[in-house]
Amino acid sequence: MSKLVIVESPSKSKTLKKYLGADYEILASYGHVRDLEPKTGAVDTENFSMKYQIIERNAKHVEAIVKAAKKADEVLLATDPDREGEAISWHISEILKERKVKTPMKRVAFYEITESAVQDAVRNPREIASDLVDAQQARRALDYLVGFNLSPLLWRKISPGLSAGRVQSPALRMIVEREEEIEAFVPREYWTLHLDSHKGAQPFSAKLTHFRGEKLDQFTVEHEARSNEWLATLEGRDATVMRIEKKRRARHPGAPFTTSTLQQAGVRQLGMTTDRVMRTAQQLYEGMDLGEGPVGLITYMRTDSVNLAQEAITDIRRYVGANFDQEFLPPAAIAYKAKTKNAQEAHEAVRPTSVKHTPESVKQFLTADQAKLYELIWKRTVACQMAPAQFDTVAADITVGEGTFRATGQTLAFAGFLAVYQDDEDEEGESKLPALTEGETLPVDKLYGEQHFTQPPPRYTEASLVKALEEYGIGRPSTYASIISTLQDREYVLLEKKRFQPTDIGRLVNCFLTRHFTHYVDYDFTAKLEDKLDDVSNGKRVWSTLLGEFWKAFDGQLKAKQDVERGCPILENCPKCGKPLFMQASKRGLFIGCSGYPECDYTRPLHAATAEGDNILGKDPASGLDVKLLAGRFGPYVQIGEMPEDKKAPKPRRASWPKDIPLENATLELALKFLSLPREVGHHPVTGLPIVANNGRFGPYLLHDGKFKSIPKTDSVYEIDLPRALEVLVMERAPHADSAASVLKTLGPHPEDGKDITVRSGRYGPYVKHGTTNATLPKDITPEEVTLDEALVLIAARVAKGPAKKPVRKAAAKPAVAKKAKVADTDGTKKPATKKPAVKKARARKVASKKTAT
Repeated sequence: MSKLVIVESPSKSKTLKKYLGADYEILASYGHVRDLEPKTGAVDTENFSMKYQIIERNAKHVEAIVKAAKKADEVLLATDPDREGEAISWHISEILKERKVKTPMKRVAFYEITESAVQDAVRNPREIASDLVDAQQARRALDYLVGFNLSPLLWRKISPGLSAGRVQSPALRMIVEREEEIEAFVPREYWTLHLDSHKGAQPFSAKLTHFRGEKLDQFTVEHEARSNEWLATLEGRDATVMRIEKKRRARHPGAPFTTSTLQQAGVRQLGMTTDRVMRTAQQLYEGMDLGEGPVGLITYMRTDSVNLAQEAITDIRRYVGANFDQEFLPPAAIAYKAKTKNAQEAHEAVRPTSVKHTPESVKQFLTADQAKLYELIWKRTVACQMAPAQFDTVAADITVGEGTFRATGQTLAFAGFLAVYQDDEDEEGESKLPALTEGETLPVDKLYGEQHFTQPPPRYTEASLVKALEEYGIGRPSTYASIISTLQDREYVLLEKKRFQPTDIGRLVNCFLTRHFTHYVDYDFTAKLEDKLDDVSNGKRVWSTLLGEFWKAFDGQLKAKQDVERGCPILENCPKCGKPLFMQASKRGLFIGCSGYPECDYTRPLHAATAEGDNILGKDPASGLDVKLLAGRFGPYVQIGEMPEDKKAPKPRRASWPKDIPLENATLELALKFLSLPREVGHHPVTGLPIVANNGRFGPYLLHDGKFKSIPKTDSVYEIDLPRALEVLVMERAPHADSAASVLKTLGPHPEDGKDITVRSGRYGPYVKHGTTNATLPKDITPEEVTLDEALVLIAARVAKGPAKKPVRKAAAKPAVAKKAKVADTDGTKKPATKKPAVKKARARKVASKKTAT
């Protein structure tokens, strides 16, 4: 009896084939197979029926599934065990029904890819969970209704190509509001007073906590004068130990990882991005070859549960008992309770599939990222079933005149779980005090004050943003990585020094939404909507009713806001007419303009450093035109001369202002330096052709004879001269893109034809190659860390797209134009008529590409 098993990722196939045997054929859907039609009307707002279409890049895989399903005796839908996976299984079943496939279908869920778990799941199939499918469809419909209706309003009122999202917009609001807090923050001065003393050879310090019988708070000593005044009253007095407190304090291990806490720990402790954490975890879940065939190393990584299976707890306790002393093992297993609302406690936390697979034993089979993340998961899981750590704490109150100082110390008395795992977020060091006795007199080595200033709240990191989103109930853990990616892709936020800062356009979008759609970017509203969607997945609420309630209110709000002012008001009136000023966007970037336009034409650049006459840095020596520092949509830039009124006229030369140079440091010399690119270094002595230095997408480069060569980091694109340029060109003169010299490493054979998949260095960056198929590596995957599984997905996606379309379009265009011209000659039609459609078509492509890139 032949059975077809459908999974999401092709990298699971080899592992499942090993466990299930020859009677099972494994095919991958490569993620979602259908999505809403990308046009208005895909969701009917009367009855909320939805129009789906097969995703183009996966059409080939869908056809393979349909063909195999017709031959099989049974179809097992084994997509991932979450809401998205349930929806994919439902879409596949619907496609098979539409294609008249009558093969019986069942749903199976693999919470871990191990032999026992896989075989148990196959022995116990179930029906597709319609409540989970309804919840996923409701989420998708909500995202569509918000995106397809709110985004066009942003295009008209702010700038084309912008987007708003049901969950991304509240996340953007959090980042913008934190930045506004930082900007509005006024530091406040305060002082602390300290005593330095010693006993024997051991020095220690104490801090003033009481003075003249009153307990000090943070701002009791607000300035240096008071600090000096108090210190003067304490000078020359003896220090006496008044009281000593000794306590034993326990620190308990943290719960095993959920999706959210795993992402936070991966960002904080391993320096990964949330997306990289999830991608690496997916690889560990799907299966790694440990020398005797592939095996899944961790359980499913999209979960909000902190539960562990009883068998797993038994194995962990057995491991702790065998490898540590008796006191490290608690008398009974430790149970944890999820803090997340609507946590699916039937699922498990992220844990190793077998505690016997220690980090050291599997390290040789994993990439660096996989090894680090697996070690983190393994240690956290083992530690969660170990005894608490014990600290001995000592506090000594020491009087000097009318002041009481407190000295504290702590020592680790028993390591407990810290022998295995320690989170750097709450790392505790040791600070020892000498053995003191009550009533003894100590020397006063030094009395002094320290000045402090209050600090603004820190900008969000990826880890702290994920934590805040979870605390507010915005989104769900499996969506956090995509929320963060979307905000960065839209250029609403920048990640500078691992902390988020809103861009100017991000601020403007947030201002518009919070002003006109306050309810829909409200944290509480977003969290309650998530709860309602969870009710749908739990069968407590009808999804179409939820959509109806949402759409009725949202549609009314949209209609009421169609005629609102462009942009967003600032707390300032126009100096010319007195009407409110607005922050607005134009093709030239963001600016401040009068709400009285067109009656009042007052405008100024957005940033103070480029406002009024300060934006003219000087004259360009070559042309005599003004060199200006201006504010653009994506940040400040310098420009020579004015923008011409004639759109067909050549645009003035521009250059982006580097992010690492403050605007207040702007000078004519720096501006001319940035505007000097592209610059001709000289002519090649052999070819006689020019060598040009410039900055590009992948950094500084040299261009000679149509070929590009990256400029080494040790050289400056502004200063490299002809002799050095010739040396750089020779450094990479010969290797062709397909030559052995460009092969960085071989990942292994492709499972379909056995041909090697290689990682190569190309003209436009690193890529993976299989046969004649090349797939560019994403920016966050380096050639050193890319795996065979990732390469298979990239290659499959590239094949699904088909051949590059640009060259084909150009080749096809020539005969078409010639043919039209020929027809025009024979029937007397004027030739200009054949040119007009071509111009319109070119413009349509330009607009479309701009929209996609934004």
